[in-house]
Amino acid sequence: MSASERLSLQTLSRLPDAVQRPAYDPRAVTAGIVHLGVGAFHRAHQAVYVDDLLASDPQWGIVGASLRRADMRDALKPQDDLYTVAVRSGEGTALRVVGSIQKIHVAPEDPEALLEAMCDPAIRIVSLTVTEKGYCHDPATGDLNPEHPDVKADLANPRAPTSAPGLLVEALRRRRAANIVPFTVMPCDNLPANGPTVHRIMSQYAALLDDGLARFVETDVAVAGTMVDRIVPATTEAETAEICAALGLQDAWPVVTEPFTQWVIEDRFPTGRPDFSAVGAEMVADVEPYERMKLRMLNGSHSTLAYLGYLAGYETVSQAMADPAIERLVRQLMTEEVMPTLDMPGTDLGGYRDALVQRFHNPALKHRTWQIAMDGSQKLPQRFLGTVRDRLAAGASLDRLALGVAAWMRYVTAVDETGAPIEVKDPLAARLKAIADETGRDAERLAAAYLGVEAVFGRDLRDDPAFARPVTRALAMLLERGAAATAKAYADGQETS
Repeated sequence: MSASERLSLQTLSRLPDAVQRPAYDPRAVTAGIVHLGVGAFHRAHQAVYVDDLLASDPQWGIVGASLRRADMRDALKPQDDLYTVAVRSGEGTALRVVGSIQKIHVAPEDPEALLEAMCDPAIRIVSLTVTEKGYCHDPATGDLNPEHPDVKADLANPRAPTSAPGLLVEALRRRRAANIVPFTVMPCDNLPANGPTVHRIMSQYAALLDDGLARFVETDVAVAGTMVDRIVPATTEAETAEICAALGLQDAWPVVTEPFTQWVIEDRFPTGRPDFSAVGAEMVADVEPYERMKLRMLNGSHSTLAYLGYLAGYETVSQAMADPAIERLVRQLMTEEVMPTLDMPGTDLGGYRDALVQRFHNPALKHRTWQIAMDGSQKLPQRFLGTVRDRLAAGASLDRLALGVAAWMRYVTAVDETGAPIEVKDPLAARLKAIADETGRDAERLAAAYLGVEAVFGRDLRDDPAFARPVTRALAMLLERGAAATAKAYADGQETS
């Protein structure tokens, strides 16, 4: 395709009638939000909600930022930051072009330009989707990790930071010095109590610089916790080609997602916010119960599916769910071990479970098990271990939770069931593989060594036999029988045989 056939403001009018396009002039929009971490999830979730409200309130456009690479900026800039969202289900695909992103900065290239954008008085919200590892914290404790390489680099050069905590605190410091009211911070990542956690991380980072700045961050900066939910796989080349053909235009990086979307937001915006509720978000006083429900039911089940599914040879979630034993196991995990830990009067947890099972079965959504398996050392504390601790405190069984943890352990040995290498993407990948190489396939030694990784399991779980025993038993079965047979044994109630 020639450059003239690229999706852009100039070519919007050439889109087929079936393609939804912005109901406003993107050139008339001004920015009110800076978003750190412009990836597929943000573009299929928060940016779509904002796109829905800009026709009635055009002051809330998004200035995006990539904290690592320039590829998203480079893909979208030639098309005026427009892109396509493809909503796929068994019934077909619906396309819409989103125009809510005004510009994308690349922090490592020019942190000053991003900081200037964050200090614009018109910016009243800074939101984030930087993944669990982007907060430079200890997932086991929820505290800032002062030894994190990005934190150490930012502390050495605090006026030109590149980490999320460093950027937030430096922008807030500059706004304070210029007598500009602080923006509200709105984390949209899967952290337990993401509002208080991110507020604490920022305060702890600021305290390493200046006590007065730390007090300011702690007392004067609002943080609105959220729960976000939409499944957004990585877009394949085949999907991109299919979408471009339907558009009749080239889109360098469309996103593919499911029909379901949910956004629950704590209403803590002292300097103003868009009318999020008008476009389907739910404004609440406390998001924590919703967040816990989603982390434990959706994300915990998703990770279990990812590790068992990958090891069993299933490339996608829907393929894994087509295995009757794995589907039964996932239902049992949610019903018998997760739901009893959730205290949510008035919420239909059984209905939520059934909706999740249906979503996981969506054959049009090619969500790769390998993609979900990434960064497990950061995800386990959020997705599994809170539930595990609650079950232990209640003296209740946790065999299926233990299987999910053991499947992660089997996966991060970095060798699959055929003896082929697994490309493990994880901040602790080298350490985890070294442990496996040292202990070999002895389940007791391997489980004990992995449970000793304090950054994941803390100190309490390592020494608790009520957790260590079922994890070791599950790992032994995975090593001896393989993931598919182990999943069937657990689904059939034969996990101790």
